[in-house]
Amino acid sequence: MSDMTENRGGETETAAVRRSPLTKHNGGDAGSRGRTTIADGVVEKISGLAARDVDGVHAMGSGLSRTFGAVRDRVPGGQKSVSRGVKAEVGEVQAALDLEIVVEYGVSIADVARDVRENVITAVERMTGLEVVEVNIAVSDVKLPDEEEEEPERRIQ
Repeated sequence: MSDMTENRGGETETAAVRRSPLTKHNGGDAGSRGRTTIADGVVEKISGLAARDVDGVHAMGSGLSRTFGAVRDRVPGGQKSVSRGVKAEVGEVQAALDLEIVVEYGVSIADVARDVRENVITAVERMTGLEVVEVNIAVSDVKLPDEEEEEPERRIQ
């Protein structure tokens, strides 16, 4: 009997070439074949949402970027920038982040910065698998209770 068989396309192949669908190629499973890249903007969005979720964070970005953002948000079809105030540098396995925040008056800036750092690191590492090597936080302003609201930042719950 011949070792040749006919496959679905009508071609013949030898028994040595036939592979079971469960056969591993080069000793790796299907999930490890190929490469996944994550754009800086993806990490910036994840970080921005995670930072805004921390109590004591009033807004993200400097006064100027918030002003431009408020104008952009009012333009029909414009979208709110969740990555405002966030800059990410993403490598193959690591990421570094710079965040600019506005805190509410009366909160401990050190505690808010620590909580932002923890929340951002947890979210980015869980969602991307990247190692976050640093999260630098710049506090650019304090929101005073009697200040007029330029643009209220909504918390994602």
